[in-house]
Amino acid sequence: MKKPRCALLSLLPVLAIAQNPPIAPVVLRVDAAKVTAHVSPALYGLMTEEINYSYDGGLYAELVRNRTFQDSADTPEHWSLVQDGGAGTIALDRTQPLNDVLPVSFKLDVATAATGSSNVVSRARVGIANEGFWGVPVRPNTHYRASFYAKADKNFSGTLTVALESNDGALIHASAEVPRVSQSWHKYEVTLTTSKVAPTSATNRLVISTTSTGTIWFDLVSLFPSTWRNRHNGNRPDLMQLLADMKPAFLRFPGGNYVQGHTVETRFPWKKTLGDLAARPGHLNDSWKYRSSDGMGLLEFLEWCEDLHMQPVLAVFAGLTLDRQNQKPIPAGPELQPFVQEALEEIEYVTGDTSTAWGKRRAQDGHHDPFPLTYVEIGNEDFFDRTPGSYDGRFAQFFDAIREKYPALKIIATTKVTSRVPDVLDDHYYKSAKQFQADVHHYDAYDRTGPKIMVGEWATREGVPTPNLGAALGDAAWMTGMERNSDLIVMSCYAPLFVNVNPGGMQWRTDLIGYDALSSYGSPAYYVQKIFSLNHGDGVLAAAAENIPMETWQPPKPRNSEVAPPPQPVPTFFFNSTRDAKSGTIFLKLVNTAGTPLPVQVELSGIASVAPNGDAIMLSGAALTDTNSIADPMKIVPVESKVTGLAASFTRELPPYSITVLKVHPR
Repeated sequence: MKKPRCALLSLLPVLAIAQNPPIAPVVLRVDAAKVTAHVSPALYGLMTEEINYSYDGGLYAELVRNRTFQDSADTPEHWSLVQDGGAGTIALDRTQPLNDVLPVSFKLDVATAATGSSNVVSRARVGIANEGFWGVPVRPNTHYRASFYAKADKNFSGTLTVALESNDGALIHASAEVPRVSQSWHKYEVTLTTSKVAPTSATNRLVISTTSTGTIWFDLVSLFPSTWRNRHNGNRPDLMQLLADMKPAFLRFPGGNYVQGHTVETRFPWKKTLGDLAARPGHLNDSWKYRSSDGMGLLEFLEWCEDLHMQPVLAVFAGLTLDRQNQKPIPAGPELQPFVQEALEEIEYVTGDTSTAWGKRRAQDGHHDPFPLTYVEIGNEDFFDRTPGSYDGRFAQFFDAIREKYPALKIIATTKVTSRVPDVLDDHYYKSAKQFQADVHHYDAYDRTGPKIMVGEWATREGVPTPNLGAALGDAAWMTGMERNSDLIVMSCYAPLFVNVNPGGMQWRTDLIGYDALSSYGSPAYYVQKIFSLNHGDGVLAAAAENIPMETWQPPKPRNSEVAPPPQPVPTFFFNSTRDAKSGTIFLKLVNTAGTPLPVQVELSGIASVAPNGDAIMLSGAALTDTNSIADPMKIVPVESKVTGLAASFTRELPPYSITVLKVHPR
């Protein structure tokens, strides 16, 4: 018999419940009176190195690419000849060096300065143009400081015009004149100011031109916009602001592989990065296959720390290079001693007063007061050294020398050693999101009697050029484990930090912050770092969860193995709880990596009373592949809101693919 339509409709909700039963909530029990660990005040920091054009073409604000004409031995890469109504030639010249440090100059021969009709003559010129790092950014009402060294032969008696202009030369954004050029090397500086109506664009070039015949040589051609805090030779403001917003506790520098170089000769040459730019030769960053200007030198790293109130974590070269097939590590003993001495001198440059040789040099370079220094790292990733006993011996030699002269410094080893007991051990992890989720309890039962841990490089490697939402969720899951174990883990830093997103700018996939010549953005993973850094207490609270949902995951097959490991269950809910001792605020970090909503029932004990109103910060998206980009920089960003209904027991539904921080306040 056919049922009435109203009867069928009345059955629909029952059928829906039967087909999709409600998910049982996770029960999260937090004991607010039981502190299991104290959160390291330096837990969240930054790691940096010259990779993906992180300094030149990135954080370092210099806009001229190949400013000392050494990027290629044969051609003036990124430079071109300008001929408007005249004729000339350009060439690299090693017969007219600026000095012993900068041996290559750029020669401009102007054969014909003006030809043709009077209309052409009025704008006739010959000159040189630099294309910048994938363009030169121009903004309205902006000052640029241009400088260069030049000399002319006796046949040249004209002026030079310095201009910011569109790539086709049709639009001059700003220009200034150098009235004469000496027949000996001299530095020239001008200020270029764009108008209030100048278009914002990156399709521009820097041009130095003349309307006179003769020969001019150039070297160290530079163009700087405004920098962070107007520092001379300083950093790009938008990138510094992104970093400042994270409130990082430390900076691990000058990097990973960048410390070592492919060979001993191409390691980070800290002594050659000091002083006037004309005294810095630059060096081949052969780890990542491009040349470093070394405008970002040792002092600039330290001033970067000073500007963002970070403590420096200084890595020193320790005898291991990246060319492990052709260059064996420098053995401990007399051969290594010069590099140990070099490290001691570097520490003295950082920390010494003006009564010391290198402290005096730092003062001469413009920074009178010593910098604070707590940590020194010996080498980088020495777990790649397969020479038996090599790092043990090398580490001991550095350790003894540093401990004798600087007994207060904490010394970091880059792999396990038995010759000495390091203060800190540096662990590195690059994994998929599922691998991090499966390994979230990695440090829970770790030996607490040995060295502390710095997770000095780590990242979920999913998303190009910057991480997507899935990577951010993997990061957040792993970070709950690091924060829960922050009595052991004293520092952690994501890597790599930066990537220039232009074609050819990336050498490493999945990087925290992306940019081009004009714009920058934080990835979803960047916002996870920011959320965790800004929202935690000083004590980890005892917490446990029941009824955590699981999913099946197939781990990747190990290298050189024909047997795949069996599938394993992986949780989709992750958590940590901390409390601020002064305010009493409890920070609940809740991560739902599943594509479905998840109710969480929070049971708080050990607290007298809970305020009904609190705060929430949430990062979420519709798909794991959702991400941010130059075109859409704010697609995945945290959303802050007020929450109500909080109590000693309350339930909150976590959206799919979400990271939530709940701030629960005492009443």
